[in-house]
Amino acid sequence: MDYTIFMVMIGSSLVGCVSGALGSFAVLRKQSLLGDAISHAALPGIALAFLITMAKSPMIFMAGAMIAGWIGTMLVMAIVRHTVIKEDAALGMILSVFFGFGLVLLTLIQRLPTANKSGLTHYLFGSAATLLLEDVKAMCLMGVVTLAGLFLFWKEFKLFTFDKDYATALGFPVKRIELILTLLTVTAIVMGLQTVGVILMSAMIIAPAAAARQWTDRLWLMVVLSAVFGAVSGLSGALLSGFVAQLPTGPTIVLIMSAIVLISLLFAPNRGMIWEWFQRRQETKLLRQKLMEKHKS
Repeated sequence: MDYTIFMVMIGSSLVGCVSGALGSFAVLRKQSLLGDAISHAALPGIALAFLITMAKSPMIFMAGAMIAGWIGTMLVMAIVRHTVIKEDAALGMILSVFFGFGLVLLTLIQRLPTANKSGLTHYLFGSAATLLLEDVKAMCLMGVVTLAGLFLFWKEFKLFTFDKDYATALGFPVKRIELILTLLTVTAIVMGLQTVGVILMSAMIIAPAAAARQWTDRLWLMVVLSAVFGAVSGLSGALLSGFVAQLPTGPTIVLIMSAIVLISLLFAPNRGMIWEWFQRRQETKLLRQKLMEKHKS
């Protein structure tokens, strides 16, 4: 197998797995816009990291993206806590402001002599083909840390997600739990910026969890299914883009994930549209039989 395709396969599947697992909590907490806001907020962090260091290093870019995404998330939480602005409006504000600031910085960078060597524009739509072994190692490290954090704080995250007030009454540090969960989400998003890009990364957070939610009511199974759906999408998108010329990896991954969501919405037991249609048809048929029997008697 080609070395580049192999690196892209590992990186993409890892991104899909981690983002899918963390995205389950965002979907259950009705914070679907959070992934979009964090990914867009990371753009100025990448640009500033390059301007400060003048080095084309994925690790430096990831560090800048993580800091910017964390700052953006903290600003959203502060706006919601200290003003009358709702969370969705705050997320939209931070998303647009940070993304606009990032585009301004990218425009300034393009005028520098080293702009053609920076490769920052790849982070808008992703450039999985540029993944190297060092990048995959860094992504593996971040993925292991993120999944380990999810495992260690599983009980706290579960309680916080379903009943925040009850968690507060039991004495759990709710604000600290929220900060840790947000930090893990930021880490998962930063992992995928180089592969999927700023604009499409939100789909990797929301889509696998939305698909998994159709199949189960149990949190642990939803997280596992979401991680599997994300990994399968990343792996399939990497393979397909590797064997078809001029086919971008990031959009291909998102399209495959969208197909999984569509299949889940249609065919998932108990929640799928076709399943519900079949159930209603069976109930109607049974009701008619009972009415006919009653009429005959």
